[in-house]
Amino acid sequence: MRFLVTAGPTREPIDPVRYISNRSSGKMGYAIAEAALEAGHDVVLISGLVNLQPLRGAKLVSVSTSDEMFNAVHQHAGGCDVCVLCAAVADYKPATLSPLKIKKRDEEFSLELIPTRDILASLGGWRDRRFLLVGFAAETHDLQENAVKKLRAKNCDIMVANDARVGMESDENELLVLFRGGEIKKIPRAPKKILARELIKIFSKFDTKMFDKKNVTISERN
Repeated sequence: MRFLVTAGPTREPIDPVRYISNRSSGKMGYAIAEAALEAGHDVVLISGLVNLQPLRGAKLVSVSTSDEMFNAVHQHAGGCDVCVLCAAVADYKPATLSPLKIKKRDEEFSLELIPTRDILASLGGWRDRRFLLVGFAAETHDLQENAVKKLRAKNCDIMVANDARVGMESDENELLVLFRGGEIKKIPRAPKKILARELIKIFSKFDTKMFDKKNVTISERN
C-alpha cells in the first residue's frame, strides 16, 4: 500500500525572526511512517521542522508553513491508498507578514490572525476519493466527544484521538481510535513506536478499492 503521513508542527511567520507554532515533536507521525515502512509499504512523509532523524526509505517532503503543507498534501494524496494526517497544523496565521523585525515598544501590541486552510477537511471533501482518510485529534478535555465531532465534520474514515497533556513532546501516548461506523478501540499507554505498529495493522485491514466513499459505513474488519 502507499501511505502519505504528515508529521510535526507548522510555523506561521510574523516577521523575519518570529513565528507562531506549537509544541508538536513529530514523534507520532514519524513512528507511523517508520511502522508503515517496516510493514513493507511505500511512504511519503510530509514533515514540518522537527528534531528527528530522516527515515531511510521514505520520500521526505520538508515544509514549514501550513500553506506549504496544504500544497504538498494535495500534490501527493491522489497517488496514495492511505492518508494519515498526524501533523499539528496551526489553526491561525498572521493576517500580514512584516518584512522587517517588529520593534518592541512600551505599549500594547495586537496581532490580527486569520484561519489557515483546513487540510483534513479539504481531503474529506474530495469528490470520488479512493484513499482511506485518517485524522488526529489532540484534546485537553471531552476527548471522545470532540473526536467524534471532528470525525464527522471532516468526513474522515478514522479519527485517532489522544489527550494532548499525555502525548505532547513525549515518547509515549495512549490512543482512542474511532471509526466512521461508530466502533471505538482503545490502545493503552505505550511507546509511540508500539502504538504506531498497532495503527498500521488497523489501517492495513481496509481495502480502499472495496468501498464507495460517498455512501458507506466503515467498520474494522476482523
